[in-house]
Amino acid sequence: MAPNTPYPHLLSPLDLGFTTLPNRVLMGSMHVGLEEAEHGFARMAAFYAERARGGVGLIVTGGIAPNEAGRPWDGGAKLTTPEEAAEHRLITDAVHAEGGRIAMQILHFGRYAYHEGLVAPSALKAPISPFVPNELTDSEVEQTIEDYARCAELAREAGYDGVEVMGSEGYLINEFIAAATNRRTDRWGGSYENRTRFPREIVRRIRERVGEDFIVVYRLSMLDLVPGGSTLDEVVALAKEIEAAGATIINTGIGWHEARIPTIATSVPRGAYTWVTKRLMGAVSVPLVTGNRVNTPEVAEQVLAEGRADMVSMARPFLADPEFVAKAAAGRAETINTCIGCNQACLDHTFSMKITSCLVNPRACHETELVLSPTRLAKRIAVVGAGPAGLACAVSAAERGHTITLFDAGAEIGGQLNVARRVPGKEEFDETLRYFRVQLAERGVDVRLNTYVTADDLAEYDEVVVATGVTPRVPAIEGVGHPSVVGYLDVLRDGVPVGERVAVLGAGGIGFDVAEFLTDGGEGASRDPETYFRQWGVDTTYAAAGGLRTPERPRPPRQVHLLQRKTTKVGAGLGKTTGWIHRTELKHRGVTMVAGVTYDRIDDAGLHLTVDGEQQVLPVDTVVLCTGQEPRRDLYEALTAAGRTAHLIGGADIAAELDAKRAIDQGTRLAAAL
Repeated sequence: MAPNTPYPHLLSPLDLGFTTLPNRVLMGSMHVGLEEAEHGFARMAAFYAERARGGVGLIVTGGIAPNEAGRPWDGGAKLTTPEEAAEHRLITDAVHAEGGRIAMQILHFGRYAYHEGLVAPSALKAPISPFVPNELTDSEVEQTIEDYARCAELAREAGYDGVEVMGSEGYLINEFIAAATNRRTDRWGGSYENRTRFPREIVRRIRERVGEDFIVVYRLSMLDLVPGGSTLDEVVALAKEIEAAGATIINTGIGWHEARIPTIATSVPRGAYTWVTKRLMGAVSVPLVTGNRVNTPEVAEQVLAEGRADMVSMARPFLADPEFVAKAAAGRAETINTCIGCNQACLDHTFSMKITSCLVNPRACHETELVLSPTRLAKRIAVVGAGPAGLACAVSAAERGHTITLFDAGAEIGGQLNVARRVPGKEEFDETLRYFRVQLAERGVDVRLNTYVTADDLAEYDEVVVATGVTPRVPAIEGVGHPSVVGYLDVLRDGVPVGERVAVLGAGGIGFDVAEFLTDGGEGASRDPETYFRQWGVDTTYAAAGGLRTPERPRPPRQVHLLQRKTTKVGAGLGKTTGWIHRTELKHRGVTMVAGVTYDRIDDAGLHLTVDGEQQVLPVDTVVLCTGQEPRRDLYEALTAAGRTAHLIGGADIAAELDAKRAIDQGTRLAAAL
């Protein structure tokens, strides 16, 4: 173990026989959208090199397909020729120049591919895909195995230190293994031995082609979380076969993409799924990797110290902070910008075919175009408003060498983040606030809280940044002044009493937050794995195939109606990869969600409304307004009226929907330009 560190297990070298990794941290695979972008290889080189410089033990790239059919969509990345391999040299050379190691993930999308040429062991459409896959013939299965081996061989030619074979999350290999998606009756289907022949042959032939001194990671589906998934005995048996076939490391994955149980969202307790990797410890001799919601060095160290794995995989935490390992090793964990598991700029972007980034670190995957270089002309800059936009601007501008004064009329920094952190399942925003507090102190920002400033107070500054946020909008509804009506800040921030029957007006992100806050049973599921698994139906005894059980949920404390004027699906504007979680959560809590509502009036009888031309009354005790925001621009308008130039950012600029991702990105980009 590494001595003289709070993280002796995490920072211990890992001897693989032919090479030694410097620590037990694997940067997990993420498709970042640069794989197909113009100048994408140069940008990926900068992205991965920065993580290598930050001390990651082994980096795994985003998934690269071994053939045309395996691509995620038409034009998706693949590695099938020496010419394509040559492009990867930019990445491998950049990582090696920083002293790092990098493996390329080979990913065949199978029936998850979004194109008409998709293939699978059987012609069964995935519930998350519009296409029916083409069933592979026997010769096509053989050719696909050859394509995997050839792809690995080309990866070695490209300079990679290894490959990771993606056999988890419901992609092609997983589809062969599970009886639910493999209905074949030939040598590739039927018995478990037949269904696992495909991954065994892939690993065996890759090892034959790449030699013994090349890292072969196999991503094993440790817990499918779908009906008809593998049993624990089957997973253990496959792991042994994969080791025998030549794998160097087994990386354990959790859940198929079509599973209806969250595995990496912010509402999942930290390190919750590491128990299942521990069930495999001792059954194989190769190192085992665990992951899923491991986002701090403390959690990673605990996982390893308790013998739940030999190595820890973190993916999104390296979007949030490329220096994660270096900071931990230097005893400066409090300076780590922690991944909050929101998915808003990473997975939501990936599944929307946008380039990945990170809500708390907009430089992620944009290293070559969002540069915070030292300024040649240090300025005195006033930033007014310590919400996410103002904090990001203040910290980034100070990093560049400017002298920053940060004003806020409130008693603490954070703005709307202080509201969001009170919603059960969003406690990770505490980490973002901790990060900004540390950065403000380390960069010498003059923070002046409880301070209301006017245009005259800012006369001596070279630049003024206005990040004064928003005020809630009050809609023109008859009776909106009734005592039963409160605003979302009254509920989330000020804790006003709320009745047992509630109508929430407005079903945007804040409306969902309020509905979740008011119907939470108080069991703290986002911090207690046992409670979380009971509520979502995960069987930690692993007695049944797939690890599923009947969910058990507490009775909600209130009856809530979540209403919106729009006629679109309630929650349609939520995150692409997390919206279903919020809708499912509220459905389990009995929340009534109604679209196309006209609010008629509010009085002692409750909320009068019209839906589909039918008038009705909801006899509620409390009406909560989540009906949008207005920008606070009084200071900005005073400055411009006085002939001053000021920069407007965050909710004060665009108040349509509170958006921390946009606010932090805008604040950082402004700081880069000042």
